[in-house]
Amino acid sequence: MAGDKSERLTHLGSDGAANMVDVETKSETVREAVAEGFVTMTRETLDAILAGNAQKGDVTAAARIAGIMAAKKTHELIPLCHPLLLTKVSVEIETVPELPGLRVEAMARLSGKTGVEMEALTAASVACLTIYDMAKAIDKGMEIGPVRLLSKTGGKSGTWTRGEG
Repeated sequence: MAGDKSERLTHLGSDGAANMVDVETKSETVREAVAEGFVTMTRETLDAILAGNAQKGDVTAAARIAGIMAAKKTHELIPLCHPLLLTKVSVEIETVPELPGLRVEAMARLSGKTGVEMEALTAASVACLTIYDMAKAIDKGMEIGPVRLLSKTGGKSGTWTRGEG
């Protein structure tokens, strides 16, 4: 019946139990998602990170690698995600002086039957957490967020871009 909860929420079966969506009949398309996250910190912390003076080492390099690794392990972290054969994951980190802080942008791509939004969001989230971990000796008051999807392409639902609907 239209409007039934199990029709709207694809991870719920007719009995209301959680299940993994069957993607067997979906078409393979190139799918890409981009997510972002922010870490706000003191000016001194940002300056230390940019100067390479964090005790644990290169903060942005560690965060970039952590984000890429996290995208590849999303199915191990989010219970109903499919294991995916990602063809590309990138994590870029830029300074946002007016916060002050850092902005992480993560992109995940594949040719497959299911989207990569969770992989991009996981990459951005773990990169932000790694920035916090790498610099917490300097600034325990750092804040993470927002972490959000910016865009997705491919699949039955097509293209979605934040701010466009």
